[in-house]
Amino acid sequence: MRPMPGMICAINRAKERQSQIESTWRPSALDGKEIPSVLSIAGSDSSGGAGIQADIKTIQAFGLFAQTAITALTAQNTTGVYGVQDVDALFVRRQIDVVFQDIRPDAVKIGMVSSADIANAVADGLQANGACGIVLDPVMVSTSGSALMADETVKTLVERLFPMADLLTPNLPEAEVLAGMRIDSEDDMLRAAKAIHANMRPDAYVLVKGGHLARSANDLLFGADSAEWICGKRIETQNSHGTGCSLSSAIACGLACGHPMSQSVREAKAYLTGALMHDPQLGKGNGPLDHMWRYRGLFPAVS
Repeated sequence: MRPMPGMICAINRAKERQSQIESTWRPSALDGKEIPSVLSIAGSDSSGGAGIQADIKTIQAFGLFAQTAITALTAQNTTGVYGVQDVDALFVRRQIDVVFQDIRPDAVKIGMVSSADIANAVADGLQANGACGIVLDPVMVSTSGSALMADETVKTLVERLFPMADLLTPNLPEAEVLAGMRIDSEDDMLRAAKAIHANMRPDAYVLVKGGHLARSANDLLFGADSAEWICGKRIETQNSHGTGCSLSSAIACGLACGHPMSQSVREAKAYLTGALMHDPQLGKGNGPLDHMWRYRGLFPAVS
């Protein structure tokens, strides 16, 4: 039986899409080197939009290998967080150790750390294993407004993890807590960045994210000897669940590939902007991003 003309066209389109996929993921693009790996230390989001799940999607979207150490289980969806179960601190440390003993991460992203014991376990594990390229996203409140970090944990975070981080990525509400001041303008962002950076190494950076400002979406990358504004397009959408997780993971991908901090941040912001623009329109509340927006054309059934 001969295939019909329409069937032949469909077969040819499928072959073309397969060729695109194979060329996109061609291992030879790494010149024989191992795929860089990023370790995400964060909480699990049962809705798949934030936390560990968002980190894995982001890391894979950048073509890197994702590994994880889960700090907490959350029962949540786009409308809110309905339960949090911390993972035992010793088991968090165990996850970190066994990851480093085998496929050593080229960068680390730290997200939800909901207790002082877990913060100490993470700090001990990373210090013992000589971790590098550490991006710390101080997840204090979810996009839906639910608290994710106990008050007493903040002190431990500042004392133990801030000095280890190469980059800190607070949004404005988090920066207000860490700097102890109100932020209403870009001048305030600069003052807050200076205050936060005082708790970090001189060679580290703070990225104060300006997405909560009314008129702009500009971020400030602040170092001891530099202050760089990274301008961005404001995307009007209520579906921003997991933006902080995704951005910090994307930055970690850049660092894992050996890119400078500024380049890593700029590339991550461009990726996040695209993920927001390609709104998948899922959920009844603050919906998720489209982490695979760059590859949507390869999947015509859902593009």
